[in-house]
Amino acid sequence: MTDIEELLLSRIRDVADYPEPGVMFKDITPLLADPAAFTALTDTLAGIAGRTGATKVVGLEARGFILGAPVAVRAGLGFIPVRKAGKLPGATLSQAYDLEYGSAEIEVHAEDLTAGDRVLVVDDVLATGGTAEASIQLIRRAGAEVAGLAVLMELGFLGGRDRLAGALAGAPLEALLKI
Repeated sequence: MTDIEELLLSRIRDVADYPEPGVMFKDITPLLADPAAFTALTDTLAGIAGRTGATKVVGLEARGFILGAPVAVRAGLGFIPVRKAGKLPGATLSQAYDLEYGSAEIEVHAEDLTAGDRVLVVDDVLATGGTAEASIQLIRRAGAEVAGLAVLMELGFLGGRDRLAGALAGAPLEALLKI
């Protein structure tokens, strides 16, 4: 295990039976509250942005905003929020996707992504991959290229990586921690 992995893991709290019995929730708020750990996380993700040649960072609502915005600043890139439907005031592109029970929709401002953009998607957790897959589709529909996906942690037992293999079309998926 690397030093960064040890640091990040040491600042993630397990919360049993949240949000429902049988679930072990991974709480990142202690990591965010620790300036050294949050800086190390931001620097590591900004390094990924640099290696992928990203020109913009997309953060997925809501924790992807917390991680993606400082990564964009550190890497000298623009930050684009991908929001739940109905939260953005301007003209938007939207993408619907299926959840375990039902469906959801995400949106981005239509003018925020262009054909010349290479976009790194940043989020806290890769679980089943549904939201990440929808964001990749949305980025491509906006005419931009997907430079990659970077997450703090991947819950490997939920199969998100396999689900995203086709959607990423060779773009890297980097998870700092695999659980």
